[in-house]
Amino acid sequence: MKIKYQLFLFLLFVISCTSTAYAKLHIVATTPDLGAIAREIGKDKVEVTSIAKPTEDPHFVDAKPSFIVKLNKADMLIDGGLHLEIGWLPNLVTGARNQKILPGNSGYLVASAGIPVLETPTSLDRAMGDVHPLGNPHFMLDPSNGKIVATQICNRLCQNDAANCDYYKDNLKDFVTRLDQKLSAWQKMTEPFRGTKIVTYHKTFPYFAKRFNLNVVETLEPKPGIPPSPAHINHIIPMMKNEGVKLILIEQFRERKIPEFVAAQTGAKVVILPIMVGGLKETDDYLTFFDYTINQIVSALNAKS
Repeated sequence: MKIKYQLFLFLLFVISCTSTAYAKLHIVATTPDLGAIAREIGKDKVEVTSIAKPTEDPHFVDAKPSFIVKLNKADMLIDGGLHLEIGWLPNLVTGARNQKILPGNSGYLVASAGIPVLETPTSLDRAMGDVHPLGNPHFMLDPSNGKIVATQICNRLCQNDAANCDYYKDNLKDFVTRLDQKLSAWQKMTEPFRGTKIVTYHKTFPYFAKRFNLNVVETLEPKPGIPPSPAHINHIIPMMKNEGVKLILIEQFRERKIPEFVAAQTGAKVVILPIMVGGLKETDDYLTFFDYTINQIVSALNAKS
């Protein structure tokens, strides 16, 4: 009987050690693109959940109680930052009651730290529309910023899981190598269209446009977060004709009626794009997301040239 009891204790010890050795870090990312990069670096050592759906506007996410449960169990929270999630994330974090993911602790990471931020306002006025006081938060649409975020995630994983630090560093090196190869190819594809003037719906694409040398001359929104008005559209149409603008970029969650009307009046082409990984089945990771985006834009511009 004593031998059986000792064997039982030994098996419990083995199971406990095994489960500890193979326990995955639970990471919650606010957006799917941040989650996609966390998977690239953590691979089978992490379990990643993204809060925002890839097809929705990340400014406005329905704060479901199920997100609080996920955050309560999280070892890490990756927050995009720059107030993109300010309308819905703070209440979720407060409700989760998880000390590890509170600001200042090792389980809380702000992805925008270290990013060269665009469009930081010099003054704030409600008349300016829905302006982000810390700058434009859509930095993940520049693939070079993806490398910065990946490095931050790797460093934080090493801090929280030192035993697997070399593994995370190897994954980072592999990801950056593949991303650099892709970036070179994407820049060659877009180089013939350097300086091309485009119109967008919202100020979603400044980082993308800067990286690939496109010129955003106007937005369909008269001000950020303000729906297009007849007066503004009446200003945009002649401007687009005079400037020879042949491309309108809109996010997949936007209404189509006004962009299509403007396109019909100007001869421009509307290109509907996902702005986060997973928005379409062809965009299931960070690299294929840009493959799809670049191909759509280049195909549209080739058709107009």
